[in-house]
Amino acid sequence: MRMFTKIKIAIAACVALIGIGAAQAQDKGLENPRSTAFHKTLAGKKVVFVPLSMGFDLTEGWAAQMRKQAARLNYSFEIRDPAWSTDAGTRALSSLITEKPDLIVLHNPDIQSYARLINQAQAAGIKIVQINLESNSTSDSYVGADWTEIGEQAANAIVKKCGAGNGVSRKIAIDTGVPTAASDVFQLDGIYKVLKQHPEIQVVSQQATEYNAEKARSIMDTVLQQNPDLCGAIGIWDNQDTGTASAIKQAGKSDQVYLVTSGGGNRVGCENVEKGLFNLYISYNVPLQGDILNAEIARLLMSDSPAGKVKTLYFNPLTQITKENVNPRNCWTLDDLK
Repeated sequence: MRMFTKIKIAIAACVALIGIGAAQAQDKGLENPRSTAFHKTLAGKKVVFVPLSMGFDLTEGWAAQMRKQAARLNYSFEIRDPAWSTDAGTRALSSLITEKPDLIVLHNPDIQSYARLINQAQAAGIKIVQINLESNSTSDSYVGADWTEIGEQAANAIVKKCGAGNGVSRKIAIDTGVPTAASDVFQLDGIYKVLKQHPEIQVVSQQATEYNAEKARSIMDTVLQQNPDLCGAIGIWDNQDTGTASAIKQAGKSDQVYLVTSGGGNRVGCENVEKGLFNLYISYNVPLQGDILNAEIARLLMSDSPAGKVKTLYFNPLTQITKENVNPRNCWTLDDLK
């Protein structure tokens, strides 16, 4: 009997010790194997960004967000800056195909120049994310604006302002950037899809500015001299369209010419809306694009699927900014993203 009592006491002590051990383990928490695998898979990977150029709001904004994620997840992030030179960009891509980073984020100057190199990079096992400007060659992912949708929104706004006798005339001008860039060819398609339904709208000028604000200003000066009753204008990019806006203001026609532009939603663009230089600013929201871009980078780095095997895209939402709704929530500065 006394022996059974001792056994019971021993069992009770063991149970108590097990309970204490379990409690202690519970106090220390449990390892999340998914978190461990996530960080382990990403650590040590190499991502390289090849932009059109650094030094302006779009590329600096994306780079700031990519740089932050790379530091957080312990993979390397580099920039190869062609500084607006397509030849330099081609050389950078050719070199990277030899170096074999895990992933390249690519900002295309036009729809054709990097097409062959995109295919070569993917054949070499390098995954490609195209950001905001597409190539004819599809890649593992595209994140950015739907330029056709931007064109349609811009044209619908112009029709509302200048169609059916609403403006001083039905004359409009279109300023493009680089004729072979995705932002031009696809946006023009969207514009003319709408204008085809409104033959009353007369396009009196369509000229390329090469993303140069001074050239845009000079073009609009001439257009206004030849068409003093111009009703509206559509520009491809807010940075160049500051020149268009300047020409309209200098001519004293800010209340007459309805100017539509698009851009990444930076604070300077919003200030130009507040000042009445831009009547409608279609924002494709760089901070949002950066978040989606980072998610795609992580997804592709973790994926076992070979480069070029699965191709996806995501056209991010657009925001129409006018004097009536412009606010800090719709606008950003680079310091906000660093």
